[in-house]
Amino acid sequence: MTLTTLALIRHGQTDWNAQRRLQGSSDIPLNDVGRGQAHDAVDALAGYEWDVMVSSPLSRAAETADLIAGGLGLSVARRVPELTERSFGPAEGMQAGPELEALRIPGGFRGAESDDEAAARGLAAFETLAEEFSGRRVLVVAHGTLIRLSLGLALDRTLPSIDNAVLNLAHHHPVDGWELEYLNGERLTASAVG
Repeated sequence: MTLTTLALIRHGQTDWNAQRRLQGSSDIPLNDVGRGQAHDAVDALAGYEWDVMVSSPLSRAAETADLIAGGLGLSVARRVPELTERSFGPAEGMQAGPELEALRIPGGFRGAESDDEAAARGLAAFETLAEEFSGRRVLVVAHGTLIRLSLGLALDRTLPSIDNAVLNLAHHHPVDGWELEYLNGERLTASAVG
């Protein structure tokens, strides 16, 4: 059985990230800080050979992927709709406060995709990529909440927020499942990996 490696990179910063607004599936573009983060990510990723690169179709992820691809001499094979960020429904664009709290329900927000739904969709997308590109190294640019919830489901644990444009490195084995080697740019200890 073959090990497949996925680098899961959250897009660079947007103005809504800087303002601490929920973005979800709203198509908010990168800002200049985010473009710089994408360029900086090239250094961390250049130490590996990548076989294929894909991204979410939302512009912040697509532009991050394009900038990283340019720095690594790659091209983005395709945009994968299933990698779109979790929908926060009517909570999108909101900052922390009473209006946002009024929409909160167990597992998410009223009128939005639930934590469980987003995790299942994201993990299914990761597993489809691992099957399609079995034995290869896949660079994936997507979104923080989708990556966090999907990896959390795969590993059966709660993960912290995913930082913008840093390395999260996961390995998939068809029998043994998922193993996380890097989280938010930091190599995990052996006891924290599985």
